[in-house]
Amino acid sequence: MTEDAPELRASDADRERVAEVLRDALAEGRLDMEEFEERLDATYTARTYGELAPITRDLPAGGAPVPKVSMTKQPVESGSWAGRIVGGEGSSTWAVAVMSGFQRKGRWTVPRRFNCFAFWGGGEIDLREANFADGEVEINCVAIMGGVQVIVPPGVEVVVRGIGVMGGFDHREEGVPGDPGAPRVVVTGFAFWGGVGVERKLTRAERRQAKLDRKASMRELRESFRDDMHEAHRRMLEGHRDHVWDRREDRRERHEELRERKRERGERRDRYRDGER
Repeated sequence: MTEDAPELRASDADRERVAEVLRDALAEGRLDMEEFEERLDATYTARTYGELAPITRDLPAGGAPVPKVSMTKQPVESGSWAGRIVGGEGSSTWAVAVMSGFQRKGRWTVPRRFNCFAFWGGGEIDLREANFADGEVEINCVAIMGGVQVIVPPGVEVVVRGIGVMGGFDHREEGVPGDPGAPRVVVTGFAFWGGVGVERKLTRAERRQAKLDRKASMRELRESFRDDMHEAHRRMLEGHRDHVWDRREDRRERHEELRERKRERGERRDRYRDGER
């Protein structure tokens, strides 16, 4: 990021690029958890490029200096999901939990078909930060007296085709249209005395940003309410002042009218006396 215009406002995409560098640095051990959380908080509260620049100044990315946030505003990519459909075989193709548990979460590549098995155990398959080997991936789950939870990000289309016997598959996320270019996740398999759940959730960073946005919205609402109250109070004072001024004018006009009447009576009295003489 060039340093010639640090006062320009940063966008959500700028903050997310900086947050991605911080996550990579945490995974590589360049930052401990305390430093990571401190810098991430600073990232999502930053409003300008000048505030974003110092956060990753001492961190490399991919063995090279950290790419600076561009000062040139680029149009938002219409296919933002395209960068997450990467092809290949996937970084993990199966998982097993027998009286235990398994997790697939964070930055990983979902293969075209992922198989998992849970027996008296449980598993979590989190796709919120994952890449995808293809535009359609299949999550095949077998849960026997156990359970598997599939977490997908907003914008992904979900299709559930599993069969349950004294168990079940969660169909609540079906029927929600996907974003243009977003992958399609098909959940299949078999559940016996067990269950496969599917839920749609934001990432922690997105929840944090949404919370900050809600706080900013509430702050603006409070400021607007305070301004409205000040304006209403000002108008009330002006109305009261105008009312007092009008009453003063009415009293002045009445006094002027009484003085005029008194003067006219005096003149008539003087004319009458002059006539008697």
